[in-house]
Amino acid sequence: MGVILAPAMDASPSLHCLIEIPKGSRNKYEWDAELQAIKLNRFLFSSVVFPTDYGFVTETLGEKGEALDALVCVNAATFPGCLIEVRVVGVLQMDDEEGRSDKLVCVPADDPAWDEVEGIDGLPEQLRKEIQHFYSMYKEPEGKHVEIHGWADRDAAEEAVDDGRRRYAEEQP
Repeated sequence: MGVILAPAMDASPSLHCLIEIPKGSRNKYEWDAELQAIKLNRFLFSSVVFPTDYGFVTETLGEKGEALDALVCVNAATFPGCLIEVRVVGVLQMDDEEGRSDKLVCVPADDPAWDEVEGIDGLPEQLRKEIQHFYSMYKEPEGKHVEIHGWADRDAAEEAVDDGRRRYAEEQP
């Protein structure tokens, strides 16, 4: 007979990201709520590739009414539809043609390669540069402008998640 452990009383709820786009992809996939599936949205118009897995934090809503965008730092790409338990470590603050478009930066919760990363400064500098460069120019060939405002640390990311969870809970029947 196995032992069942009760969750710790002070443990925060798990945070999960649904991956839409794997690291290294030039395809832009998106979750389609009506189809309940991930579909191909478009191909990137440039030769750049996504520097991390990309998706959204489940059970959250941003100010625009969509789930919070999330970048998941992984050593090997996963796949569209993969659900990963994560920890937030920061936020890339940016605007695109539709307004504010911040990206939460996360690491896998159960990957020892990322255990020591607690904040945005814990990420390798080269990875931060790649992320910032990608998001600063990936829409340029489409004639769209993106403005990068910089990085915010874990406290700002956790606050965004808390706000997103509150908005999501308020929308539930």
